[in-house]
Amino acid sequence: MLLKTLPASYFGIVLGLSGLGQAWRVAHSLWGVPSAVAESLLALACLVWLMLLLTYVSRALRNPEAVKQEFQHPIQGGTPALLGVSTLLIVLAVVPYSTWLAWALCIAGIAWHLLFSLWHNGAMWKGGRSHSDSVPTLYLPTVAGNFTSAAALGALGHPEWGWLFLGAGMFSWFALESLIISRLWRVPELPSGQRPLLGIQFAPPVVCAMAWLMLSPASHDHWIVMLWGYGLYQLLLGIRLRRWLAAQPFAPSYWAYTFGVAAAAVTGLKLALNGNQAAQLLAIPVFFGANLFIGYLSWRTLAMLRATN
Repeated sequence: MLLKTLPASYFGIVLGLSGLGQAWRVAHSLWGVPSAVAESLLALACLVWLMLLLTYVSRALRNPEAVKQEFQHPIQGGTPALLGVSTLLIVLAVVPYSTWLAWALCIAGIAWHLLFSLWHNGAMWKGGRSHSDSVPTLYLPTVAGNFTSAAALGALGHPEWGWLFLGAGMFSWFALESLIISRLWRVPELPSGQRPLLGIQFAPPVVCAMAWLMLSPASHDHWIVMLWGYGLYQLLLGIRLRRWLAAQPFAPSYWAYTFGVAAAAVTGLKLALNGNQAAQLLAIPVFFGANLFIGYLSWRTLAMLRATN
């Protein structure tokens, strides 16, 4: 029953699993941990992505009105961007095995990203939105989509194209950040059901850093370290607010936190591999915490699925 009413936000599960798999790939290069762990996690991410994609398409064909309402929702309307974002992350998983498949997924993911983000952002430019609807889902079309497009193109060996998307994502993030922070400070606090969406707030700096490292793999540029530092600060803020953020009973929306958590782990491990001394120390607890958190969410999600079926 749960999957029959599948919202686009469930694709956030793919972001967490694929990000953790990428972290284990880097950990294999850095510490020599078994590569089978990384490839198993990435295979699971691919399987979940395919299952969710087929279910979502089936839902769209059977009940197009429900999908239309989701696209037009003032808060959830940004979540269909996750179809493209998750597809572009799958590119990173499959590129060592099949370049042609990776290119096909990359083209499909970028096409969806551009079509959806231009439609969504164009609708917002027309105005008429309430300031209370300015929540972190606004990052998904223009920020997450551009950053993952950059990462996929970097993985396929075309950083010159990837930098275009990284710039588009970075400046979109800068433009939206103050708007969303202003909403959090000035409008009555988020209802408990919307608080898991703040997990998306923690993602842009570390996803930007992760994408940057896909375009320039051997870099430990101070800008990347600064982005990672801001992301870690955001994660510490999330730990400080953990009870307030977790006021809602468990739901798959909590997977919104995993993109930032996994990207922080990937970035830290890559910086450590590139010789950054701070990262060589901090990457260990960040990697451990990412595994613990995503493992916990996986267990809770499986328990929820068993209870509803």
